[in-house]
Amino acid sequence: MGNADRKNQILLCVFVAAINIAADRITKLLAVEFLKDKNLIELLNRIIVIGYTENTGAFLSLGRGWPEVFKYILLLYIPIAICLSVLIYCLFIEKDKIRIVILISIISGGIGNLVDRLLNRFSVIDFLNFGIGSLRTGILNVADLSITFGAIALVIYEIIGTKRKDV
Repeated sequence: MGNADRKNQILLCVFVAAINIAADRITKLLAVEFLKDKNLIELLNRIIVIGYTENTGAFLSLGRGWPEVFKYILLLYIPIAICLSVLIYCLFIEKDKIRIVILISIISGGIGNLVDRLLNRFSVIDFLNFGIGSLRTGILNVADLSITFGAIALVIYEIIGTKRKDV
């Protein structure tokens, strides 16, 4: 890979990460400012519910009651190692620009929540809930959306790529 290509790949990674992390940080700051200690906001006949909460666990509060040592290992150190590994992979190994954008979006969501854990004594700020009637998501944030949509996009992209190779 040439120097210009490497520079473009680094810029792509930085750009995608900056957008995802900035969107997450800004929305969390807005949630603290305008939603904390306030009533829920219901939109579109409760399809979207916005309300402030802090999650001291992982997905759907998994691990909330774990001993601190396990939280540090499973919710901080291992995710940091994974994010760094994927970042290095995207910067120096992966050549497919679409796959890079998807993977950086996923780890940017992880970084957004890791920043929360570090700044808020292990609490992640959540404020979004989606659903119809009693069929609802957990309460989540923009970082979670980056992870979720990135994971879905990666699966779809890999399936499409596999089908193209089979033809």
